[in-house]
Amino acid sequence: MTDLAKDKVALVTGAGSGIGRAAAQIFCREGAQVAVADVNVEGAQETVSMIKAAGGEAFCIKADVSKASDVEAMVNSVVQKFGRLDCAYNNAGIEGALARTADCTEDDWAPVIAINLTGVWLCMKYEIPHLLKNGGGAIVNTASVAGLLGAPRMPAYVASKHGVVGLTKTAALEYAKSGIRVNAVCPGIIDTSMVGRLRERRPKMFQKIESGEPIGRMGQPEEIAETAVWLCSDAASFVTGHAMAVDGGIVAQ
Repeated sequence: MTDLAKDKVALVTGAGSGIGRAAAQIFCREGAQVAVADVNVEGAQETVSMIKAAGGEAFCIKADVSKASDVEAMVNSVVQKFGRLDCAYNNAGIEGALARTADCTEDDWAPVIAINLTGVWLCMKYEIPHLLKNGGGAIVNTASVAGLLGAPRMPAYVASKHGVVGLTKTAALEYAKSGIRVNAVCPGIIDTSMVGRLRERRPKMFQKIESGEPIGRMGQPEEIAETAVWLCSDAASFVTGHAMAVDGGIVAQ
């Protein structure tokens, strides 16, 4: 423990599993009080139980980030519970269906954009006013290497994650002088349930992607989470508007 988040109040979305769960745990390890948000309330409750078992302080919120009313209520719940909001990790996302651009349907497209992109915008929309009241704070959004590169058969996912990168940069410029830093973390191939589903649905495609990982292995959720927590901390006080690839070297190729 290095106290990167000591005495801070943090909100993590998509914290019922994977990267979000790891981030919630690391925020608590680093001294924060944490709001654990997920549409999967059972997963979120499990994360809270894990945190409390380790001596941390956290509570669970059920929220669908694609719905403005849920997001507003989520952020208000954090402030009501802990008195303020210091940092947020907007991590909730889905991969969506796999199809080439012309074969992608509106039903495939809409939920990915709604959760991955509109959800991040809604989170920032309701988080930023509370950060401004505090005189500043930090936000990290989960993008992807697919927000920096193209990825065949994932048009909605790639569009959503490129959108997250652009939205991150815009908000960073808008609020830099107000003491709010906004950054994005861009994971590569990470050992999560989302990647597991990709492996099952397109084993040959996944094998090609995995074999192109320069570092020679998939990343672990904790490796992304450590980066997100650092970006939210005062140790990253001069970092804003950055889309940080944590990808084992994929975008360096």
